[in-house]
Amino acid sequence: MMRKFSVNCLLPVLIGLYVGSIICYSQGGWTGAHINSGGKDLNAVYFSDSKHGWVGGDGGFLAYTEDTGASWVERPLGIDHAINDVYFVSKDRGFALTGGSIFETSDGGHSWHEGYKFSSTEFEGASPELYSVRFNGKKRGWVVGAASRGDVIVNGILAITRDSGVTWQVLRAPTNQELIHIDVVDEKRAWIVGAGGAILHTEDAGETWTRQKSGTEATLYHVDFRNEKDGWAVGERGTILKTEDGGNSWTKVTSPARSTLLSVQFVNGDEGWIAGRGGVILRSGDSGQTWTEQESGTKQNLYALFIDKKNGWAVGSNGLILKYQR
Repeated sequence: MMRKFSVNCLLPVLIGLYVGSIICYSQGGWTGAHINSGGKDLNAVYFSDSKHGWVGGDGGFLAYTEDTGASWVERPLGIDHAINDVYFVSKDRGFALTGGSIFETSDGGHSWHEGYKFSSTEFEGASPELYSVRFNGKKRGWVVGAASRGDVIVNGILAITRDSGVTWQVLRAPTNQELIHIDVVDEKRAWIVGAGGAILHTEDAGETWTRQKSGTEATLYHVDFRNEKDGWAVGERGTILKTEDGGNSWTKVTSPARSTLLSVQFVNGDEGWIAGRGGVILRSGDSGQTWTEQESGTKQNLYALFIDKKNGWAVGSNGLILKYQR
C-alpha cells in the first residue's frame, strides 16, 4: 500500500489509517520537514527533473514526489535492508542499492524489481554492501561498496556493467579499502572515494583504475567533479579536498566545520554546497576555495545532498528533508 505524506507546515496528514503531524520550519533559506518514515533515517536523495524526486533510507524506506517535494508517496520494495543510494539514468530508468542487491525500474519508479544480486561467493564468503551507483550513459555503469565478515570490512567492492545492468563484473581495485562513492564526469573519466583517504580514478571508461594521492588518511564519503579537471571530496573531521588537475594533485581547503562531511555538490563552476553530521551545511561561491556555514535550522545529521539550478535538497535523520529554493 502506498502512503502519501504532505509537507505543509503544521497541518495534520492522513498516512494510511494513521494521522500524524509534520514538523516544518524555515531557517536561512532552508525549509525543513519530517516526513513519516517510521523514524527511519534517509540516506539518499535524487531528482530526475525539477518535479520528480526520490528519497531512500533505513529499513527499505523508499518514497517519491511528483510535485517538487510538496508531497511524498511511499513506494515499498518489500525489503528491510537500508537503501544506500538512488540514481536515475533517465526520467524512466533508475536504480536503488540495498545490501548486495541492485533494484531497478524502467517506468519512472512505478514498479521496481531486483535486477541483480551479488553473492558472498564473489567475495570469498564476505557479505556485500553496495553504497553508490553511477552510469556514463545508457549501458555502462559502476557500483562501489564493501565486503565484510561480521563487523569487519575485509575488502572494497568495485563492479562494472556494460549492458545496462543485466550483468555485472567485479573488478580488481587498487585498494582493499571500503569504497563509498563514485562520480562520473564523461564517457571515459570517473572518480571513487573511500576509507583511509582512498581516491581512485579511471580514464578508460572504468576498465582499469589507479589510485591518486589524496594527502589524507581521513575517510572520504563523497566526491563531485564539474569537468575532467575540477573536483572536490569531503569526509571525516571536516575534511575538504580540491583538485584543479583531474586529481593529479589534491589540496586541503580550510573548513569552518569539524564534523564529518558526507555530501558535496556544485551547481556550476563557482557555487558549491556541502552537508554533514550535526546539521552542517556549507556553501562556497568561489569554486570551493572558501566555505561559509549556513543556517540549516537543525542539529540532526544530514546524510545526502542534491542541488539543481532551482532547488536544493538535504536529507537525514528521522525522515528529515530540507529544501532550499532560490
